[in-house]
Amino acid sequence: MKTLVILVHPDIKNSVTNKKWKEKLLENQEEITVHELYKEYPDEKINIEKEQKILEKYGHIIFQFPLYWFSSPSFLKKYFDEVFTYGWAYGSEGNKLNGKKIGLAVTVGGKEEYYSHTGENYFSIEEILVPFRTIIKYVGAKDLPFFYTYGNSPHVIPRLTENMLEKSAENYLEYIKKYQR
Repeated sequence: MKTLVILVHPDIKNSVTNKKWKEKLLENQEEITVHELYKEYPDEKINIEKEQKILEKYGHIIFQFPLYWFSSPSFLKKYFDEVFTYGWAYGSEGNKLNGKKIGLAVTVGGKEEYYSHTGENYFSIEEILVPFRTIIKYVGAKDLPFFYTYGNSPHVIPRLTENMLEKSAENYLEYIKKYQR
């Protein structure tokens, strides 16, 4: 089963981790399709029917994005609002995503210890991402464990080394392959 990765990053060329992940995925195009929303729709005007047809072709879908203000880039919210429509994704006849395996791959700027009830962000990353898990369940898809990596901000010390980035990309690829079956 081929995996669809929907990459939602507003500045991928200046990204570090998301760009590295994308490069790793593109080395595996026989197993993974990378669909970049900002590249496809620079004006953010989504072709809803086209996106629905793309989603229908895959049984394994990953949404990849950087954590922005404890959520996703706004374009991903717009994507869900416009593409996951009543009668298509949910509702009495909305079953196009039923049974599909859907997960998230998220780059988190802060350190892991920031994401706890005693950390400076008060909540775990799993708690922060609950709305996404709710969307996945609401449309009848199977929610996969989420994949994320911490410390991706250039302001976090120590900074990620090239070896750390490469290992993160390899771990991400292993995560995708694990759930393709």
